[in-house]
Amino acid sequence: MKGLILSGGKGTRLYPLTYTRAKQLMPVANKPVLFRVIETIRDAGVTEIGIVIGQTGEEIKAAVGDGSTWGVKITYIPQDEPRGLAHAVMISQDYLGDEPFVMFLGDNVIQGGIAKLIADFTNHLDQWNSQIVLKAVDDPSSFGVAKLRADGTIEQLIEKPKNPPSNLALVGIYMFDKHIFEAVNSIPPSGRNEYEITDAIQWLIQHGYTVVPHVHQGWWIDTGKRIDMIDANALVLEELTPGVAPDAVIENSQLDRRVIVERGAKISNSTIHGPTIIGEDCVIENSYVGPYTSIHHHTRVSNCEIERSIILEHCNICDLGVRLHGSLIGRNATVQKKDDLPKALTLNIGDHSNVWII
Repeated sequence: MKGLILSGGKGTRLYPLTYTRAKQLMPVANKPVLFRVIETIRDAGVTEIGIVIGQTGEEIKAAVGDGSTWGVKITYIPQDEPRGLAHAVMISQDYLGDEPFVMFLGDNVIQGGIAKLIADFTNHLDQWNSQIVLKAVDDPSSFGVAKLRADGTIEQLIEKPKNPPSNLALVGIYMFDKHIFEAVNSIPPSGRNEYEITDAIQWLIQHGYTVVPHVHQGWWIDTGKRIDMIDANALVLEELTPGVAPDAVIENSQLDRRVIVERGAKISNSTIHGPTIIGEDCVIENSYVGPYTSIHHHTRVSNCEIERSIILEHCNICDLGVRLHGSLIGRNATVQKKDDLPKALTLNIGDHSNVWII
């Protein structure tokens, strides 16, 4: 069995951070989401993985390489522009051949892995042609939606319906056999000029192929927006094993048992409440870092309070008079209090930014 990761989207919902970084490389608990997807597929026993890449392809290649870091073999599949998930399958046919495969969206985070799902599918290859993962969500109109019959089989799949027939969203994890290529090459583009995977799966159902739904009971997050990233970060931090690197320096500080401190970090005169992760070579001084916060490598936090936030690498956060909460701060950013006159708010922010002032 092979793996297929879709990593070609532009990440417009995470602008301005994704102007300069592929959205799949945005970190959750100091690890890029794409790395977590690779590990999830590898842990299910799949070691040959194709990654569909678009305009951020060179950045993704530089970060992932040949896959040897994870003990897998990576093949890159260029996509000229994002034209739908079914189009990504279409252009991957030469790589996938006739083998069954698992397709995973590169910006999704799911609890519990997919090893059992892969085992179920491979054990039923003589009966099943596809298995799709569903999750009950509050706003299904933002996703592909499945309507199930009373016996649990799929009656209908609809992409982003205005009036959803159920609250079961397609999670972005799919298992297929070779018949999916017949489907993706038979469907027309949708009204938004994309080849929808929901239409391709619906085609399979209508032509007598067996598509089995699996309703996921754990958490799942599509990390497409700021609040999604922060929620995913919190959920992943809950599952990590705490610990302090041997060379980290802790001086006159209080850390609770749910804190991770990575190598080379220095914490002085501060209080750290977990679950929280402090990245490599960070400096935290005279500060409070509260639960559900990730601070990436080579960042300095001084005379501040931070909680439930993601701070990327090489940032400088200092002398704030208020607590930073629910924030996503991009790399190489400086956030600081202005003490000199005139007393004015001075901002240097990118396109599509959001700033809340108190």
